[in-house]
Amino acid sequence: MKFQKLCVLGLGYIGLPTASTFAKYGVKVLGVDVNENVIEILKDGGLHIHEPGLGEIVQEVLESGMLRVALRPEPADAFIIAVPTPFYEDNKRADMRAVISAAEAITPHLQKGNLVVLESTSPPRTTTDLIVPILEKSGLKAGEDFHLAYSPERVLPGQILRELIENARVVGGITPDSAQAGHDLYTSFVKGKIIKTNATTAEMVKLMENTTRDVNIAIANEFSRLADRFGVDVWEAISLANLHPRIDILRPGPGVGGHCISVDPWFLVEAAPDITPFIRTAREVNDAQPQFVVSLVKRALGSLKGKKIAALGLSYKPDVDDLRESPAVEVVHLLQKEGAEVKAFEPFAPESTLPNMTIAHNLEEALDEADAVLLLVAHSEFKVLDASLVASAMPGRVAVDTVNALDEKKWQEAGFTLNKLGVGG
Repeated sequence: MKFQKLCVLGLGYIGLPTASTFAKYGVKVLGVDVNENVIEILKDGGLHIHEPGLGEIVQEVLESGMLRVALRPEPADAFIIAVPTPFYEDNKRADMRAVISAAEAITPHLQKGNLVVLESTSPPRTTTDLIVPILEKSGLKAGEDFHLAYSPERVLPGQILRELIENARVVGGITPDSAQAGHDLYTSFVKGKIIKTNATTAEMVKLMENTTRDVNIAIANEFSRLADRFGVDVWEAISLANLHPRIDILRPGPGVGGHCISVDPWFLVEAAPDITPFIRTAREVNDAQPQFVVSLVKRALGSLKGKKIAALGLSYKPDVDDLRESPAVEVVHLLQKEGAEVKAFEPFAPESTLPNMTIAHNLEEALDEADAVLLLVAHSEFKVLDASLVASAMPGRVAVDTVNALDEKKWQEAGFTLNKLGVGG
């Protein structure tokens, strides 16, 4: 099948790079987002998210007319739903409201021969049990009158533009013809292998990938707690264990964040709570890691009440501006609940605002009057911090490193007591 016009619903971390890449490779694209501010920023030549190289490609395809942006969809040959799927905090169940709204917005424009692809990470059977009934309100039959497929994004923030093109792509159709239609759409730019399967299998693939990662991080985080108790350096122990050819232990840290790894496993637990105790336990381990970090800071300072702490890094991973589900944010909130005064600095989002949090505009502002400096994210610029310059900017001499990024010898020479996550005394 040939697709000349595409409508992408959702212009966030996945939708905008996807829409722009299709446009760059010759498909006319309408990018849709319900957030008026997002649409205005894009029309004014700006960018509301940080992703290397994205600004240039967006500007290029907007200027060429291959990409337009709007608040509402229009008729097209194919539609991609790339909206967020968070979960409800109280019961950890998937919040599908944005997906439902996007599907409902497509329905009036659906025509025979169209293709609809859901990219949003979703619980198993979402495509068949949730999307099909909505789209069939158009009077058309899914799999007969129009094609429907699920194709998960599998990209890494900071590498999205490259990985969209190079990574293997899984396309699951509700029928073989729908899978083929999805395959044909993504051949517009995907150079990696495109594998066809059914929709529910494709949904499971994405959830399995991120759940495996979550489980592996959970055991690393438990190892950090065990090392702390037994007086062991977990970082040394992991490096030694990983010398075994069949062992690859991941790095512990302050927790797990982002819109995928910290969310997706709950979709499997929601779908089958009676047979997923292991997945649930891993999630609970990682969700509890911020509290373990707080206990480490409390031990380093003796008490948290009234102590001034400079928290470095708020994003969920290094060198990105994505604060979604970030354990660093949770650590700051927990420290505040214990009575600490925290100023946080996130170099990739220095102007960000979060409820009940003081965010410094620069490093110096964060360090001013601090009793302790707490490293929460291994941003490249933090890994090369000059300990003596930090010492000259703050009165305290306590440092806590949760990501094993600071050189212990240099920080001790600068007068700091350096406390590391997973290193027992």
